[in-house]
Amino acid sequence: MDLTVATVIIAFSGVFLICFMKGAFGGGFAIVGIPLLSCVMDPVTAGGLLAPLFIAMDLFALRYWKPSTWSKPDLVLLLPGLVIGIALGYLLFRVLDHRAVAIVMAVVTLSFVGIWLVSDPKVVIRPRSSPKAVAAGLASGVTTMVAHSGGPPLAMYLLPLGLSKEVYAGTTSLFFTVGNAIKAVPWLLLVRPAGNVWIVMAACLFAIPSGVWLGWRLHGKLDQRQIYRACHGLLAVTALKLLWDGVSGYLG
Repeated sequence: MDLTVATVIIAFSGVFLICFMKGAFGGGFAIVGIPLLSCVMDPVTAGGLLAPLFIAMDLFALRYWKPSTWSKPDLVLLLPGLVIGIALGYLLFRVLDHRAVAIVMAVVTLSFVGIWLVSDPKVVIRPRSSPKAVAAGLASGVTTMVAHSGGPPLAMYLLPLGLSKEVYAGTTSLFFTVGNAIKAVPWLLLVRPAGNVWIVMAACLFAIPSGVWLGWRLHGKLDQRQIYRACHGLLAVTALKLLWDGVSGYLG
């Protein structure tokens, strides 16, 4: 990766966008900012750059998403699957067809959003399911390790529960705080950042406070229905990005 002003500005913008999403929605939408990073570095290098930055983002975000915003019964069900999923993702990273994983995840996510669009738009509380929670945590762990795209499986479990917007954001924030802390080591083992990457990483640290804070301010201005609409919209954008990555990978 060449160290240029354009590289630093574009990487800074991508990290800022990820931080903004974390402040506004808690976590799980990192892939929305990755296209910017891919303009100046390959996806694997981007993964190595983001792995340590995620930890800094999460620690700063915990200033806003405090324990009172965590759905502890759901986290108890979700976190064991997350840990196992990250371990599986690490083992499968070198042999997994990332394009096929991206396409399958995109189709499932778009189907989920489509069902939500044609169903009753009211936010209702539905009973939690232990098997669904374990499956969501496992799927999220694999996809967050392979492609930094663990948001869709988690959202597909949490959104139908009708959690308050604060609890939804706080729960996803802590979930990915744990996940990002665990996956940082295997990512750095797979991708050892070079000198220029560390310099860009240091510059991107300055995007974290303002990005998270501005996202948190937006969260406070949106009501429950708007938050859920935004989350489903972001899921659709994420799915389309995954679909494009998978299909273009095969065509290329």
